[in-house]
Amino acid sequence: MRAAPHSVSAPALIAVVDDDAAVRQAVGNLLQSVGYDSVGYDSAEAFLANAPLARLGCAVFDIKLKGISGFALQERLALAAVALPIIFVTGHADLAMEQRALGAGAIAFLRKPIDADALLGHIAHALGQSGARP
Repeated sequence: MRAAPHSVSAPALIAVVDDDAAVRQAVGNLLQSVGYDSVGYDSAEAFLANAPLARLGCAVFDIKLKGISGFALQERLALAAVALPIIFVTGHADLAMEQRALGAGAIAFLRKPIDADALLGHIAHALGQSGARP
């Protein structure tokens, strides 16, 4: 299942999946401050059950989540043929994790604390590729 392209009038919707409510809120506030709509999920399971895939322009996933990991979520989306640009963020990174994420198709791998300019740049790039707009 491939996410449907956005209509010209619909703003880009960005999913933020992080089990830390403060991170979800901070990223959501950052995205809103530059004109993006976002929706937050505290787990991969909540994302899979509720995310409006057809509206998503991209997603920001934490790697270490309670339950299904960000990596496993990326794999499930790929198996379902969901073409969703993914930006990984983590507070516990190493080179092997970064290589795994990027090798599986993630467009970026950022370490916490998240550099706002880097995150926004990667989101703009992802939305440009998916045809979405802010």
